[in-house]
Amino acid sequence: MSMTTSLLTVTNVSKSFDTPKGRYVALADISFEVEKGSVIAVVGPSGAGKTTTLRCLTGLLAVTSGEVAFNGSPISGVPDGVAAVFQDYSRSLYPWLSARGNVMLPLRARGASRSAARASAEEALASVGLSGKESSYPWQLSGGMQQRVALARALACDPQLLVMDEPFASLDAQTRMDLEDLVLALHREKGVTVLIVTHDIDEAVYLANRVVVLSAPPTTVAEIVEVPLPMDRSQLATKESPAYIAARHQVLSHVRRSASPS
Repeated sequence: MSMTTSLLTVTNVSKSFDTPKGRYVALADISFEVEKGSVIAVVGPSGAGKTTTLRCLTGLLAVTSGEVAFNGSPISGVPDGVAAVFQDYSRSLYPWLSARGNVMLPLRARGASRSAARASAEEALASVGLSGKESSYPWQLSGGMQQRVALARALACDPQLLVMDEPFASLDAQTRMDLEDLVLALHREKGVTVLIVTHDIDEAVYLANRVVVLSAPPTTVAEIVEVPLPMDRSQLATKESPAYIAARHQVLSHVRRSASPS
């Protein structure tokens, strides 16, 4: 894969922790690339260290060995150009701030004027379908709307890489599908690169160009599955297509195989 198209390069990354019982190897050897403009999903069996992997890839957690490079430069912390959306939207939003205030917060922290931050926040909220809800507080919004606020907050920073950690796991099935389609629409419109960690195989195959399948710990990359589908996707037509069904079968087979010790 050409380095010129790689936004994030992960090379032989390992992560170990000291425990009372000795050294625990969570990640043994992780290598893959995230191309600019792509959507990459990371899946694996329960306990595979998906969130640990994500934290290492975004600089939230220092690696034990190996290297993570963003735009060709090794990272030692969260690089500029990376924004994250987490699973627990109810704890990631400040309840005393309105939707607008939550989105404005990182913009103000980066030095934007109040008027500029307000304009960017309202534009971001409109892009996720929350026009008219700018003054609402998180507790006045549904779970799906709260996650849209979290997504707007990430997008308002105009990231090159949007990282999502199980972002829809706590939502009902219909809301989840709506937000999956929103992510795809935002990807098409804004060209943002997306890295999503999920336990949901259907979600991974529906959203991604490529699916990275992790093994059980000590974790390695068991397989990288290409998803041969155009990015203009539909919850009905795409999921009924032979290409989607074949890719889902391939990913699920690798996940189930990786869950069992060799």
